[in-house]
Amino acid sequence: MSSTFEVETSIPASRMFKAAVLEWHNLGPKIVPEHIKSIDLIHGDGSAGSIRQINFAPALPFPFAKERLDSIDHNNFEVKNTTIEGADIGTKLECYSTHSKFTPTSSGGCVVKVTTTVKILPGVKPGDEEAKAKETITKAIKATEAYLLAHPTICA
Repeated sequence: MSSTFEVETSIPASRMFKAAVLEWHNLGPKIVPEHIKSIDLIHGDGSAGSIRQINFAPALPFPFAKERLDSIDHNNFEVKNTTIEGADIGTKLECYSTHSKFTPTSSGGCVVKVTTTVKILPGVKPGDEEAKAKETITKAIKATEAYLLAHPTICA
């Protein structure tokens, strides 16, 4: 099952991409500390093929998720990643991946288009995973926008 949604921000695409993708391991815990405790690079240098572990705050239902950065397109501000371990992988989900594209708008901001693809394990009843993912990602994008507005030199 796949779904796509868009979130508009007032931040230029290049800056939003840098903060939400390239510097997320540093900025994520500062921007959404209620969700992210830390992000560790497990394998690689942050380029395509790298694996990072997102360690979640105690309030979340699972302690961590490991994601593989499948591709990063710096020119078109796109990233594809797949959660390979943790979160609901192996208990409810067979796989979970996202494709995010940051497209400039005429107003100087950008639209973040996110496509999530989820494959539920056989025998598991579909729940509201899709809605939860959309809500969490949207909150993170809006929190990143607010953080960058409050800190104009970050990722400039």
